[in-house]
Amino acid sequence: MAHLQYFTYPGFGEKALEETHYSQAVRIGDIIEVSGQGGWDAPTSAMPTSLAAQISNAFSNVDLALTHAGSRGWAEVYKVRCYVGPPGLDEEVMGLLLTELRKWCPDHRPVLTGVAVAGLWEGMRLELEVKAWVGKGVGGGGEERVGGKEGQGRGGASRD
Repeated sequence: MAHLQYFTYPGFGEKALEETHYSQAVRIGDIIEVSGQGGWDAPTSAMPTSLAAQISNAFSNVDLALTHAGSRGWAEVYKVRCYVGPPGLDEEVMGLLLTELRKWCPDHRPVLTGVAVAGLWEGMRLELEVKAWVGKGVGGGGEERVGGKEGQGRGGASRD
């Protein structure tokens, strides 16, 4: 699996890598997949109680994961999957989600799937997974990157 490149970002990303053994993004050729991004504050890992703050943070965290993986961010996202905990996909949640989606994707309309789930990790109200197409010659590297610098992630070299 030498063709897979794993990435994380400072703060929550490093903490998740260390404590729970997962990366925030993986690049497979011209595709970047981002693991579920919740509404935590990336630098501190604090989880706000406000639904609006969690949704805003989740979109920012997706952008952070994408850019650390060599993407231009939301401009390259073509697929969004949103998992929403109780009370589910109500008007408030959908209104806030669509406001953020329009803000982050003003020039395109990615496909979107919303899924109501029984529960999420400690205090999370929602989680976003995305896929982005970065095209040939964009990004690159080969080593895990934290903070946009190659070789500084836990484990340093590419994962096989």
